[in-house]
Amino acid sequence: MTFSLNTRSHSEIGLVRKNNQDSGYVSATMLAVADGMGGAAAGDLASTVAIDHISAADAHREGEDMLTTLAGAVAAANDDLADLVAWDASLDGMGTTFCGAMFSGTQLGLVHIGDSRAYLLRNGQLSRLTHDHSWVQSLIDEGRITPQEAAVHPHRSLLLKVLNGQAQHSPDASLVDVRRGDRLLFCSDGLCGLVDDETIKRLLTRPDPNEALSRLVDAAHRAGGKDNITIIVSDVVAQDDELDAVEGTVIGAAATTRIPRHESTTEIPTTSERPAHAADHPSRQVLFDSEAEESMRYAPIAKSARQRFRSWLVVLVCIAAVLVATILGARAYLRSQYYVGTSGENVAIYQGVPEKLLWMDLHSVVEDSDIRVADLPRDYRNRVESSIQVPSVESGRATLGELRIGEQYCRAVRDQRARSTNMTPSAPATPPASPSASATVAPSAAPSASSTPTSEAQLPQVQAGDCP
Repeated sequence: MTFSLNTRSHSEIGLVRKNNQDSGYVSATMLAVADGMGGAAAGDLASTVAIDHISAADAHREGEDMLTTLAGAVAAANDDLADLVAWDASLDGMGTTFCGAMFSGTQLGLVHIGDSRAYLLRNGQLSRLTHDHSWVQSLIDEGRITPQEAAVHPHRSLLLKVLNGQAQHSPDASLVDVRRGDRLLFCSDGLCGLVDDETIKRLLTRPDPNEALSRLVDAAHRAGGKDNITIIVSDVVAQDDELDAVEGTVIGAAATTRIPRHESTTEIPTTSERPAHAADHPSRQVLFDSEAEESMRYAPIAKSARQRFRSWLVVLVCIAAVLVATILGARAYLRSQYYVGTSGENVAIYQGVPEKLLWMDLHSVVEDSDIRVADLPRDYRNRVESSIQVPSVESGRATLGELRIGEQYCRAVRDQRARSTNMTPSAPATPPASPSASATVAPSAAPSASSTPTSEAQLPQVQAGDCP
């Protein structure tokens, strides 16, 4: 049994941005969203390039052919972005996500890169069909943060994979079986980056697809509307000839943005013929007029000095992009690390790691204390001088609390020793009881919340002989 798609779509600027860099495409056999990025570097152009190639590839395909066709169109779009950057250096930095699927009547051929998402609502249960290629998603996968923490993470917009002309960024691809009654949602992060999945599920279950779409847009607005909003809601229904005949529609930036004429990285002969799909998009330029010409683009030919310069420029741009991504990733990692260590003669909580990179410290003090290192028990002092790793500032404060107990104990031991020098031999001094895990002394810097974080330092019990 085959099915048809009954689709609704919407793309807008949102409440904050000055222009719409999202693009989308819907037809009887294809659903796609592209979220451009790059600001002045033409995110709207990047998403337009993606949708232009995708819409040109729209046709009825089945099974693995859907994935091959769609992945090929995505790769061609990525190559086109590289050509545009080589042609105009001011476009360097543009890129786009892509989340799209071809529909065979029984399956989706899904291709995805970036953090735009595809969802499936089936029997009242919402599931994601895609996995974000973002920094925060990698932290979730590693168990280092929760989805709730990811929603407010300062680096939640950092993407690990996008279409930006770099060959190493390949998309994910999968086949998904569909059933009658399924509802599909494709969206940019103007929705899923601001509205949680539970709310999306509740609004998407509205029987009327028009109402569901409208409610989702309203939810994105209520969440701040900080980004462009592109949403596609498509119901899997019984096969319908009228729905199957619906022509493709471009939405968002791709509906108005013109791709400039530009030179490719190799010389390609031109022909007066245009492929059939070109008539559907008269405002856009066809870059390659046949499959043979597309193949010639990659044929080994002698490069001119100008072409060699462009090739080196692309390499340098790629290296710079990798360096920037590495620096941003390292910065995010350092911001998530904390330890307790020495700061001069005292103990302090640090953010970062206790190392140096050349002349640069990879740490900074986030909270000082008046605990003197010299007053600590021997084992405590050794641990502090070697740095005590803690998961957060709050845990660091709890560790300071344990250290303070040890410091106070050693001070009491020293006072007792001093007094004992003035005592008669018949009245020996008794050292104070060693502190234990049940001690209730707390650091003055500890937070005043009703529950105090526990330390993970696991400091040993102190004896009088451990004190200096």
